Amino acid sequence: MALHFGKRETEQPKTLNSGMATPRYGQPASSAAASQAQAQSPTTPSAAADVEAPSPAKATGATPEGGSKLTVGPNIKLKGVEITDCDTLVVEGLVEATMDSRVIQIAQQGEFKGSAEIDIAEIRGVFDGNLTVRQKLVIYATGKVTGKINYGKVVIEEGGQLSGEIQCSSSASAKYPTQRTMALAA
Repeated sequence: MALHFGKRETEQPKTLNSGMATPRYGQPASSAAASQAQAQSPTTPSAAADVEAPSPAKATGATPEGGSKLTVGPNIKLKGVEITDCDTLVVEGLVEATMDSRVIQIAQQGEFKGSAEIDIAEIRGVFDGNLTVRQKLVIYATGKVTGKINYGKVVIEEGGQLSGEIQCSSSASAKYPTQRTMALAA
């Protein structure tokens, strides 16, 4: 038996890409690797139970499954746009825009200038402009909100700033009854 390049003659040469997981179009790499591994080796029910694919809801945090999320990262400037059909906007840089969305999250270093109609706003950075929050506005200790603000409910952490033309929306209160009202109805 002769050795050639560290292999015995009896060993079969491996084909190109054998043992390598290559994802199919539209299939995540982790799923392709798991399905190829399952196809190549028999698995027991307990081994199959150990393999768990990450769910989209866990990976995106508060964004609902199938929800759309736009993140404007640090040192990014997004100017002169209209943002629509976005479930969650995360602002870590500068955004000058108009938007109608479900959730806006402005990070401590983030800044939003413009007009926004939002269900829930969480402000740790700066918002300057027209803000309509249909449900809940949360301003954290590092947050600063200025301009024309209309909200359903507001929570301001100690140190948070809110200034400008501020109005509590009575229509938002009618659409989203408080827990006390709901408890009386039950």
